[in-house]
Amino acid sequence: MAKFFNNAGPVKADMNYHIDPLTRIDWDEVYDLILQQRYFILHAPRQTGKTSSLIAMMHALNKKEDFTALYVNIEGAQAARGDVEAGISAVCSAFARSASLYLNDPDLEPWIRATVKEFPAEDRLSSILAAFSMRLEKPLVLMLDEVDALVGDTLISLLRQLRAGYEQRPKAFPQSLVLCGVRDIRDYRIHTSHNEIITGGSAFNIKAASLRLGNFTEDESKDLWLQHTKETGQVFDEKIFPELWEDTKGQPWLVNALAHELTWNNKEARDRTKPLFLEDYFAARERLIQSRQTHLDQLTDKLKEPRVSRIIEELLQGEELPDTVFGKISTDDQQYVEDLGLITTKPQIAISNRIYREVIPREMTWLAQTRIVQESLWYTKEDLSLDMTKLLSAFQQFFRENSESWIERFDYKEAGPQLLMQAFLQRIINGGGRVNREYGLGSRRTDLFLEWPLDKEKGFFGPVQRVVIELKILRKGLENTIKEGLEQTTDYADKTGAGEAHLVIFNRNPQIPWEEKIWNKTMNHGKWTMGVWGS
Repeated sequence: MAKFFNNAGPVKADMNYHIDPLTRIDWDEVYDLILQQRYFILHAPRQTGKTSSLIAMMHALNKKEDFTALYVNIEGAQAARGDVEAGISAVCSAFARSASLYLNDPDLEPWIRATVKEFPAEDRLSSILAAFSMRLEKPLVLMLDEVDALVGDTLISLLRQLRAGYEQRPKAFPQSLVLCGVRDIRDYRIHTSHNEIITGGSAFNIKAASLRLGNFTEDESKDLWLQHTKETGQVFDEKIFPELWEDTKGQPWLVNALAHELTWNNKEARDRTKPLFLEDYFAARERLIQSRQTHLDQLTDKLKEPRVSRIIEELLQGEELPDTVFGKISTDDQQYVEDLGLITTKPQIAISNRIYREVIPREMTWLAQTRIVQESLWYTKEDLSLDMTKLLSAFQQFFRENSESWIERFDYKEAGPQLLMQAFLQRIINGGGRVNREYGLGSRRTDLFLEWPLDKEKGFFGPVQRVVIELKILRKGLENTIKEGLEQTTDYADKTGAGEAHLVIFNRNPQIPWEEKIWNKTMNHGKWTMGVWGS
């Protein structure tokens, strides 16, 4: 059977290229926790490989013959919301199906369903786990997946019933329990039907450890792709792999989805004799970003949460938010955003990978892009290059006429000027060129790198115009801002190999008239001559 890259659901080893799920966790630590009869958390961002790892753990434990291990996905109980009767019934039903499927005992499911009916919902799960554990010859290791999909009183009842049976382990309750989800249990904010807010930590204070499933390493990402070469003979240009790492930082869904886009959705590449080059990869990356697939859609949906938006907005504008906003950010908030996979904090806080850096501003300004009336044809010279002077002059006028109304529509108003510039450029570049973005807390800037093909037939395989645009907010005087901006812009232009560079400075002081805000000049810094623009 031909193998494919997996971009949906748990790994199937016979169908999918994959990294062994058990190598992605600290198996010795997990096994020690099980031997010590611990209840613990395994969490990771969506589509990281949690389910694949849990199922692999179950099979590995069952092969050891020391335990009976069982994986149960309880996501179906989410629909019950705060209805404890319906929610706990759904959990028990999922438990019955999994026990019958994975333990290969046809009598289990009818026995469990008959036993369930004897108990009220508030005691049903703990009773069934007690009866089931005593029925087994070996201690039970239970893995509950998608626990944090549950909400309200259903989730509280689940956690409290698990806690209630804890003292009965291992004879009359699971010896060890793994709760799995996107978030660590400390980040559960459970709203009861009586409008109480209960944290997961207080409802489940028997947690011994929280383990986080990490991304692929750089070597694992490359090895996964090279499984395709070994299987089919199709060769990847070595230049692709450093770009793959920067684009994904090993996020498993992204690594697989990019490979699937490149090797399968690109129908020409289904001819496995065709080698795949760097520009083929870049084209696949752009198609993936524009596809707005579920993973990317879920990612951007999280940006609407206040706990998330305050931190991401800092990063988009490259500096800390005002004290009135920054004071609302807690350590738990930052940890929550990191647990979602949106940011990393080592060696410094930053958006997790280059694709997320690209997707986030695009999604946040998507409505603006569709309503901005601009065409690349208006700014194209006879040699097919972009007339950047004409383009940036047009942006100045657009910003003057529209910034107040557009920025007011953005959720992230502090980063509004940077976002509006990116929406304007994206509207012009779409379908022809590329806009690459860099920003990080403390840099006090947003770096944009434009690539524009100069030969329509050859596209990015031919000559390409490369332009750096650096965006800064005027904070500490125009002279100092220009000085700092020139140094940063030239550094970035040297780094990217650009042929042209521009510095755009936004003055957000409402007391300054537009006649003073709008200006441009040509300035020199080292070997560079660049445009400096006020907006």
